[in-house]
Amino acid sequence: MSSEVTSRPGVRRIGLTTYLEQARWGVWDTRAALLPATYAAMVAAVGAFPVLLPPILPTDVAGAAAAAIAGIDGLVLTGGTDVAPDRYGASAHDETDAPRGERDAWELALLRAALDIDLPVLAVCRGAQLLNVATGGSLHQHLPEVLGSDVHRPAAGVFGAVTVAVEPGSRLATIVDEAPEVRCHHHQAIDRLGAGLTVTARAGDGTIEAVELAGHRFALGVQWHPEEAGDSRLFRALVDASR
Repeated sequence: MSSEVTSRPGVRRIGLTTYLEQARWGVWDTRAALLPATYAAMVAAVGAFPVLLPPILPTDVAGAAAAAIAGIDGLVLTGGTDVAPDRYGASAHDETDAPRGERDAWELALLRAALDIDLPVLAVCRGAQLLNVATGGSLHQHLPEVLGSDVHRPAAGVFGAVTVAVEPGSRLATIVDEAPEVRCHHHQAIDRLGAGLTVTARAGDGTIEAVELAGHRFALGVQWHPEEAGDSRLFRALVDASR
């Protein structure tokens, strides 16, 4: 982040949720709050300042989340491991990741606090799934069993190229192309749609690739990873909505 960006008056602060995982660097091997640098790079590229919001579970999680949200102008729910199935009343599939209870609880609290004050929210991949779960929806836990294809996650650490059809007239359609090719890495996806959500993009196989939440100035979830494609348009739209 350049001093020019951080010193400009009116620079927007965009919160980014993080992983909490065992990690190694230098001589250390310990739990760490971490996030791919591409997210912060996209926020900086549109002239905003990234603020990392690591998973914390104080006694008053809701109060801590509200305090965190009060200090930022927009929220990005980032990608990561699967949302725990008990959050939407399901038993875990054999292919579902081990639960990250701290992260789920923290991000759900952040999301609710953001929506309560109509703070702009961009939800990416896992974030889009969390947005659906938070509004009462459910998830397909292993897409290859549903689709008979692993196109959305060809291999571990490999992004799939998927063309999505964007709903004309949607908020998303004003930001991206009507049929963009996007980078995906997910084996889960939205199943039952949450209350108030509208599907605004699908893949050719019918997989829900984007949703928008009615009644909010900007609450948009995409199943793909714009930050990995160097596509700053959704981040710019989030920052614009925060002004």
